[in-house]
Amino acid sequence: MGLNIAAFARTLTLPTLVFMCTGLHGRPAPSDAPFIARVDGAMARMMNGMSVRPVGDADKDFVEMMVPHHQGAIEMSEAELQYGHNPQLKRLAQEIIVTQQEEIAAMRVAVGEALPPSAPAPDQLPATQEP
Repeated sequence: MGLNIAAFARTLTLPTLVFMCTGLHGRPAPSDAPFIARVDGAMARMMNGMSVRPVGDADKDFVEMMVPHHQGAIEMSEAELQYGHNPQLKRLAQEIIVTQQEEIAAMRVAVGEALPPSAPAPDQLPATQEP
């Protein structure tokens, strides 16, 4: 019987991945702690936001669950931009932010919701302002 990578990957959580990457200490390297804290917060907000009470309209319920999911991807990508070093991953994070924002807007428009006001991109914020 072979290893089913997809099934294994579905069982991994962020804390499990952190443990796997940090060895027996169970703590991220001090330089990685702010990144992990920010991603943990994004994951918690995403999971909480996806726990919606269905309204009986599959389209609206879908949007209510997917928007926090997409917002979580945006927040994790912002953390990569702030703390990451790999140029390829940082570029990918920028692309994720743009595409997820576009998809959130498309979903909101599709169910007749008003779009939120525009906000500056994370790399356009003043140095003292954090997303």
